Amino acid sequence: MLKRFFGACALLLISSSALAENPHVVLNTSLGAIELELNAEAAPISVENFLRYADAGHYDGLIFHRVIPGFMIQGGGFTPDMQQRDVGKGIKNEADNGLLNKRYTVAMARTQVVDSATSQFFINLANNELLNNGSRDFGYAVFGEVVDGQHVVETIAKVPTSTQRGHQNVPANPVTIISVKRVEADSE
Repeated sequence: MLKRFFGACALLLISSSALAENPHVVLNTSLGAIELELNAEAAPISVENFLRYADAGHYDGLIFHRVIPGFMIQGGGFTPDMQQRDVGKGIKNEADNGLLNKRYTVAMARTQVVDSATSQFFINLANNELLNNGSRDFGYAVFGEVVDGQHVVETIAKVPTSTQRGHQNVPANPVTIISVKRVEADSE
């Protein structure tokens, strides 16, 4: 019985440390830094996909190409001259993972096709319940949250936008993603 108790305690410690080790990344933008904590337990496919693009330098030099105040800011696909960067195959949509599109969460962007997310992501500026699984369709997979730099997110949300090359809500002056790098989580 004692052996089973210690085994359960060890499993609990391993689980707790795994949860504490969610990857952190910093998006260095032309308007400041945004730190994200990625939820590898709830959204392993989306986190692995995002980190693969980040580690390859895919996001470096791209822009936040869609800014809708009170809704979201989106990036990860376009250069400052609105050229789309090449991407890989779409991933399985994890919108049914229990994570909700709440303010300051980060989710995978996609087309109307459920499993079409590639490199583009968005940061929610509000509790966007209509983007959750089952609200109107399969939903948009949340895979992390902003843990530092919320003021930068809000600054981006306020930039003037226009229509450029057929795309609406594009910042009139590009908000560039300088780099996306993994960092160690601050221990408190």
